[in-house]
Amino acid sequence: MSENEPFMTSATATAQNTANELSWGAWLTEHGSKLLLFARQQTRSLADAEDVLQDSLVKLAGKVADGTFDGGQAAWLPYLYTTIRRCAIDLGRKDDRRSKREEKVEIEKHRETGGKTDPWFESDAADDEMRGYLEMGLKELPQKFAEVIVMKVWGDRTFAEIGEALDISQNTAASRYRYGLEALRKHLAGARRSGDISI
Repeated sequence: MSENEPFMTSATATAQNTANELSWGAWLTEHGSKLLLFARQQTRSLADAEDVLQDSLVKLAGKVADGTFDGGQAAWLPYLYTTIRRCAIDLGRKDDRRSKREEKVEIEKHRETGGKTDPWFESDAADDEMRGYLEMGLKELPQKFAEVIVMKVWGDRTFAEIGEALDISQNTAASRYRYGLEALRKHLAGARRSGDISI
């Protein structure tokens, strides 16, 4: 091996990588919009379509990079159509399972409460003093309970959405909500006993 050989090999690899990046960018510019349109037809929203397309492109890029992709650029488009469709099906199933779990939690909650809501959360009926005690009670709660209550009650988010936002399971979000409400009830009960509030 000559002294210049490692440098030449490195330079050749760099040139090939640059050429691949240029050809990849040009290919994506040419086919990206039709792939996104296809992904949009396979999914429920534009955001889902973009996610599915991105996942599919990452899979293709990984296969091309590690040399496990069979075929050249001519095979990229058929591969991506198939992968987009599969990713969209997987995403749809995942969303359906999440919706069923969320529905189950809501039914259980309705069964537990008898369909009653907590009237002191209705800001129209609550006076400033009550809101003040609620805010104080929320500040005294551990943050993990307070953030779930705020997202659920005032943010009108589902347990599935809360779980996704906080990177916890839907059931954990529901549990934290129940524990947090119970702690708030105790806080308000103490305020009632001391005569600070009349409700």
